[in-house]
Amino acid sequence: MTSRRYVQLDVFADRPGAGNPLAVVLDAAGLDDAAMQAIARWTRLPETTFVFAPTRPGASYAVRMFSPRREVPFAGHPSVGTAHVVLDADLAAPVDGLLMQEGAAGVLPLRVEGDGAARTIAVRTPRATVVKEGDPAGDALLGAALATLPPGALPPALVDGGRRWWLAEVRDEAALRTATPDWDAISALARATDSMGVCAYARTPSRDYDLTVRAFVGAPAAFEDAASGAANATLAAWLKSRDALPGRDGRYVVSQGREVGYDARLQLRVDDAGDVWSGGHVRTIVTGQIDW
Repeated sequence: MTSRRYVQLDVFADRPGAGNPLAVVLDAAGLDDAAMQAIARWTRLPETTFVFAPTRPGASYAVRMFSPRREVPFAGHPSVGTAHVVLDADLAAPVDGLLMQEGAAGVLPLRVEGDGAARTIAVRTPRATVVKEGDPAGDALLGAALATLPPGALPPALVDGGRRWWLAEVRDEAALRTATPDWDAISALARATDSMGVCAYARTPSRDYDLTVRAFVGAPAAFEDAASGAANATLAAWLKSRDALPGRDGRYVVSQGREVGYDARLQLRVDDAGDVWSGGHVRTIVTGQIDW
C-alpha cells in the first residue's frame, strides 16, 4: 500500500466543530476513479478532495472532488479547504494574493488574505444564471416544497451556478430557523427540476451576520447542508441581479448550520465585475497518513 498525507478540516469555521467537514488527500497521483470514490465513501464526509500536480498553464495545483456517492465538478467548501491544505503543505504560494485551482470547472482563482488563524480564503465561483422565477401558487411542486417557509420580499427563483438551487426568501430569521422542511416535497422538486433542492434565506440586519441561510438538499439524498459555499454564491448572484445585496460594498456575512449542530460563518463578496467570491476561515482538525 502507498501512504499518502491526509488532512481533515472544518471549513467556514472560526473554531473546531463549527464548520463544514472536509477530508483532503495529498499526493493523490496513482489513485484511479474507483479508489477515490471508495475513499470518499469511507470518510463519510460531505466531500473528500484529492490533490494532484497541475496540468494547465498558470494553475497552482489540480483537484478532484468526490461526495460519498459521486464526483462533484465544483463546490465551494472543498475549494476553500483544499487551498488551505495546499498552503500549509507548501505545495503552492499565492501570486499577487491568488492561488489558481485546476478542476472540472476550469482554472478558478482563490484569494488569500491574512496569515495564521486570521487567514481567510475565498474562491471566485462560476458565473450563475437565473433559469426562471417561480410562483408557488401556480406550481404545485414548488408550493409544496415551500409550504413551511413564510415568504419574504423576493420571489423564489431557480438559479444555476454549476449546481442548480431554488432560492427562497423567508419572512424573518425566527421563521427560517424554526421551519421544519418537507423532505418528500423538496426531494420531488429537486428531481423534477434537476436541482439540488431549496436554499432558504432570511435577512438579519441587527446581528453580527447579514443573512441566515438553510440549504435543504433534496437529491440524490435528503439532508441539510452545514455550510455551502456554492449555494451561497448562487444566492449572492441572485441578490445582485435584483439589486438586493445586504451588507456594504458588495460584502456580507452568512450564518448557516446551527439547525444541524454547526455554526458556520461564510464571507461573501460581489466584486465590481459582478463575480462572486465565497470564503471564510478554515481550521485544521486532523493531520496524518492514509494507506489505501
